[in-house]
Amino acid sequence: MALFQEIDPLTFAGGRIVGIEPHSVAAELDLRPGDELLAINDQAVEDTIDVQFYAAEEELELLVRRDGEILLFEAERDYDQALGLEFAHPTFDVDIRRCNNLCEFCFVLQMGPQFRRTLYIKDDDYRYSFLFGHYVTLTNLNEHDWWRIENMRLSPLYVSVHVTDTELRRRFLRNSHAGDIMEQLRRLAEWNIEVHAQLVIVPGFNDGEWLARSVRELATLWPEEGAGGVVSVSVVPVGLTKHHKYGMRPHTRAEAAATLDYVETLQREFIDRFGIRFIYPTDEWYLVTDREVPPLDNYDGHELHENGLGMVRAFLDDWAVIRREIAVARTMPAPRAVTLATAALFAPTLRQKASEFASLTGCDVQVVEIRNERLGETITVAGLLNGSDVLQQLRDAGVGELVVLPRVMFDHPDTISLDNISPQDLANLLDRPVALADALGDVWDALRGESKLMYRPGVAPAGTIDLKVLGNGANGSAAHLS
Repeated sequence: MALFQEIDPLTFAGGRIVGIEPHSVAAELDLRPGDELLAINDQAVEDTIDVQFYAAEEELELLVRRDGEILLFEAERDYDQALGLEFAHPTFDVDIRRCNNLCEFCFVLQMGPQFRRTLYIKDDDYRYSFLFGHYVTLTNLNEHDWWRIENMRLSPLYVSVHVTDTELRRRFLRNSHAGDIMEQLRRLAEWNIEVHAQLVIVPGFNDGEWLARSVRELATLWPEEGAGGVVSVSVVPVGLTKHHKYGMRPHTRAEAAATLDYVETLQREFIDRFGIRFIYPTDEWYLVTDREVPPLDNYDGHELHENGLGMVRAFLDDWAVIRREIAVARTMPAPRAVTLATAALFAPTLRQKASEFASLTGCDVQVVEIRNERLGETITVAGLLNGSDVLQQLRDAGVGELVVLPRVMFDHPDTISLDNISPQDLANLLDRPVALADALGDVWDALRGESKLMYRPGVAPAGTIDLKVLGNGANGSAAHLS
């Protein structure tokens, strides 16, 4: 078997199979959980992208390692028949490729002690960009990576640009070897790869004229119909924890307002030129300046929620629908005392809509604004809340019969917070049912007993918590080691 990439089948890190889809090619071949897929049709596989690409053929040869033995399976696949393999990890060679930059605003470099282990990993993996929408800098790609992007059409990609000037970007990334980002983006455009660009704006560094220049240069790569290029630019304010060491500062309200004004001016220009706004400020710019977030149509169909765009508007639009549903409900759950917790940035919006929710349902709704003591009060978003802060501050405030927490706070495969605390841990320690929610519709579901993310007290959690650690509200717990 002549492999495109020569491998030693006994030592090559293949893809460990953990699940088999019924009626699939893998099921017909009697592949099993625990088997390791090494190659497809003489092509070594280093991730699920390779598997999808090379398994598209109708005739397949699968090289598999089972308990140290090398096996070759042959199959003919129907056109619409799935290969049917689930893998332990999306990448087989390494868990995730590490970042070779030292950005002064990097969140990993701003972490304090005793947080979730994965928060100390600086990742920068173009494969995760394609698969999951992670933003990457393109500074650690080799020629094999570029070959794969071109030939496997890995589109779209999400790229952290920050500033288009090469020398300033190198200082920004603290990487003197970073390539010319505009040259790299032009290369992707020539290959018909779509790119969603991101600019993290630091006052006094890449704002003002540098921001204007970066956006203008990125706009030169706007694609013609059916071609590749830069299709969106997200503008994100820098986030700084109390552990930050390099003298950067967050925007003042006036600076945020000036940036937002400028971006909105550009949007009007790009609507005339491209038919879309092209550049999109994250929700935070609107919230810190007390401005109304734009309608969902203003995001031109881009799904950029994970980058903080459109989440508040989605919440408000969802509430507009749910409030009509509540108003015509034939049966109403018994009124209850409900405690909603969120971070400082979203608290004013939530209080306003929670008051409307209370009027419609008859519930006593309390909104508790959680201060981020562990990362610092400059961190004001719900996704970065810590379980220990939530526990201590809810205890101090007193809670109702039902506690509702932001689902995004536990956005991890193990459903744990940044400091390794689970919703079940909090339900047990507060002695209250805890529901997770993205919107008030989820709260309505919880009141009616229809929540799929409800944790009741008295259930053993996955791990054990050091109550002394949680009690002082200053440190993390060792409940989970992930």
